[in-house]
Amino acid sequence: MNAALVADLTAALSADRVRTGTTELGLYGRDASNFPGSAGVVCFPLTTAEVQAAVVAAVRHGVPFVARGSGTGLAGGATPLDHALVIALTKMDAVLSVDPVNRFAWVEPGVLNLDLTRQVTKYGLHFAPDPSSQQSCSIGGNVANNSGGPHCLSDGVTASHVLAMEVVLSDGSVVVLGGDEPEPAGLDLRGAFVGSEGMFGIATKVCVRLTQNAPAVRTMLMDFETVEAGAQTVSAIIAAGMVPAALEMMDQLCVQAVEAYIHAGLPVDAAAVLLVEVAGLPHGLEADVARIVEIGMAHGAGTVRIAQDEAERALLWKGRKTAFGAIARIKPNYYLHDTVVPRRMLPEVLRQVYAICRRHDLLVMNVFHAGDGNLHPLLVFDKREPGVMERVHAAGEEIVRASVAAGGVLSGEHGIGIEKRDFMPLMFGPADLAAQAAMRAAFDPSGLANPFKVLPSPGACGDVQHVPAGAWV
Repeated sequence: MNAALVADLTAALSADRVRTGTTELGLYGRDASNFPGSAGVVCFPLTTAEVQAAVVAAVRHGVPFVARGSGTGLAGGATPLDHALVIALTKMDAVLSVDPVNRFAWVEPGVLNLDLTRQVTKYGLHFAPDPSSQQSCSIGGNVANNSGGPHCLSDGVTASHVLAMEVVLSDGSVVVLGGDEPEPAGLDLRGAFVGSEGMFGIATKVCVRLTQNAPAVRTMLMDFETVEAGAQTVSAIIAAGMVPAALEMMDQLCVQAVEAYIHAGLPVDAAAVLLVEVAGLPHGLEADVARIVEIGMAHGAGTVRIAQDEAERALLWKGRKTAFGAIARIKPNYYLHDTVVPRRMLPEVLRQVYAICRRHDLLVMNVFHAGDGNLHPLLVFDKREPGVMERVHAAGEEIVRASVAAGGVLSGEHGIGIEKRDFMPLMFGPADLAAQAAMRAAFDPSGLANPFKVLPSPGACGDVQHVPAGAWV
């Protein structure tokens, strides 16, 4: 514990919002990923000025700092390394203003994703990004990782729904990036900040774009005898010129776990199910539904279930959104991956994922955003089994390599964090990585803002190496 830092934080905030106890440091020493870290002190600011004071104190004492929202991240982005200061933003949870005419709102970073939508429903609006963790993830975390969600197929990920941010930089200055006008002048620093995973500073206010609720929505569930048939149906729907609001797939093991949990009448004998949702004007939707059903049947759909009311629609989506929690009925632990592959490569990469997990003697559940090729293989295991973590990480590396080799990318929405930091050379050459490091240094010359994340050490640029945490770039 850095006593001088604690004293400065206590003076700037208050003693009850600066924590150094073993319990607090343990709880805030990791996020929801499989990567443990070590927090030196945790503080809970209430205002931009207090965030500014915490950052200034950390830099003065040469201590790295990590912004943290709800801690639902899965790539280690909010995991503190080397006894870093954790600046927890959960108490900054106010919706500051809503402009329903121009469809934007200013919010603090601790506002929960779903709470924002609930607060603007009365205006017929919603916040479009909808991660599966939307009941608990924060807007600040969504900004940090450029989060997506099932309905981002048609609406776009978080970057498309953030207009501006008030940001505390590592030198303690407070700046506003972007603006609520249609086309702010100058460089798109807002776009650079979204997805920067805490390396560029801390967002203390966010101006989000709000989306009008669709007049009508239709939701369908199709089942298939093979995962490949479901994946081919996805490609055929897009090829037919339609971009549904959502195209989600779950394989058999996932469906069985979910059905045992929510009892929605899901087809547990099917190899895969495809959840399709279309939104728009009522008369146009019927034509879309008919065409999608036709395409599904042509590709071997066994049955097609169309939700008859909002309650049934909500139940089907509950199945998709609670898939990760349902796996506890199978094994107590899971490792959720996040890669993206071209839609046409979905069947091939899924075959490789199943083969990789068989080879490492691991169970895998596949639940993913099929419309944009965003895979989420869930490796299900019991970490108490000797040697299982080594097999889990080895399988995960093979899945990442297979995805990139198929023309894909490392992450769709979870971020790079610690998890995929050392895989960056699979996609980027030394010049690319140097350019990214220069961008980071422009925002954070001190190198103390969430250090040793995303960018590998210089020694790892020639090939993938696993660099132990303990220093930072």
